[in-house]
Amino acid sequence: MKFQRIANILESNSFFLFGARGTGKSTLIREILPPAATLYIDLLRPTQERKLRDRPEELAEMLSHAQQTNPDFKWVVIDEVQKVPELLDVVHHLIESTAIQFALTGSSARKLKRGGANLLAGRAFVYYLFPLTATEVGTLFSLDFALQWGTLPKVFSFQKDLEREMFLESYVNTYLTEEILEEQLVRKVIPFKKFLCIAGQTSGTIVNFAKIGDDVGVDPKTIATYFEILEETLIGFFLPAYEKSLRKQQLHAPKFYLFDTGVTRCLAGSIGGKKPSSQELGRLFEQFIICEIYRLNNYRRAKFKLYHWATHGGAEFDLVMEGQNGDVILVEIKSTSNVTEDHLKHLIAIHQDYPELRKICICREDFPRVHQGIEIIPWDKAVKEFDATFISGSNNP
Repeated sequence: MKFQRIANILESNSFFLFGARGTGKSTLIREILPPAATLYIDLLRPTQERKLRDRPEELAEMLSHAQQTNPDFKWVVIDEVQKVPELLDVVHHLIESTAIQFALTGSSARKLKRGGANLLAGRAFVYYLFPLTATEVGTLFSLDFALQWGTLPKVFSFQKDLEREMFLESYVNTYLTEEILEEQLVRKVIPFKKFLCIAGQTSGTIVNFAKIGDDVGVDPKTIATYFEILEETLIGFFLPAYEKSLRKQQLHAPKFYLFDTGVTRCLAGSIGGKKPSSQELGRLFEQFIICEIYRLNNYRRAKFKLYHWATHGGAEFDLVMEGQNGDVILVEIKSTSNVTEDHLKHLIAIHQDYPELRKICICREDFPRVHQGIEIIPWDKAVKEFDATFISGSNNP
């Protein structure tokens, strides 16, 4: 199944394309680069990985042969470049000394950064690819499907729920455990597997490193490292606490969101042959909306800063969006199709002190409306409006 991706990759310059496995990096590159002018090197193939790991300079020899035999040759694609970081020194030299351009994909920026790899000093642009957005899925998009199965491209190719379930289980068991261990990002598998389960159960909540450490049986610093691994392998992201004071007793700990609702359900052990429960739906809907806005903000290069806000007394906003000009939007996310005043109590309370701030409740109602200065907007209209804002560069949607 083919999707029109909205990642705006410029073909005028070499680039890195980072994204978790299964987000469609290789597929996208094959669509945007001319096949006749492109040499593909896949480091997931053991023979190619071993050959180039033993002799990274062989890459220059391969390119020299391609130049001699193909007058159209212009691009080199290296998939999963973090598997042989030494290649980047050769790539750097070739970018400097030839007209060849490189597309370098990776699912782990961590190994490159921590290993001191040559990141080409700005000679290659950097892009990210995420699971599909609602815009990319288009007319096939179903919110209920996305909440239950996520939006990794592969889940749309299956006809049966059992196939989708088995795919997600394989993704979690093979990639999130075995391959992360293979990359030597963690040393002990049992506590990390326990952590992954808890990460699935707590996605979208404020992170308590000490409590999770007690549950897993490791110290809080190790838990912090585990979260960093998920972030740097693009399996999730932190949503920091809003820095500026709106109320006393604000919490300063971040939230952490996994990158896909289907993977979240699988990690939490709730995907087995059943639809999300009513309690689960609220968390998944919030995660879905946060991920949509996070992805669109990145793709459109809008540079909004995204935060959450909460107090010790229980008041919170799921999302605080701060534009480059300093304008702030406060967002509550409710999965209900009937928003009541109780759902809006925190927004209404803050409205009295900060009437100039825009306040939105994103929900599953059918039509937009305003209640006591709070905009109540259906999720699809809200996402489209924010996307249009990101495209235009305006901070006032």
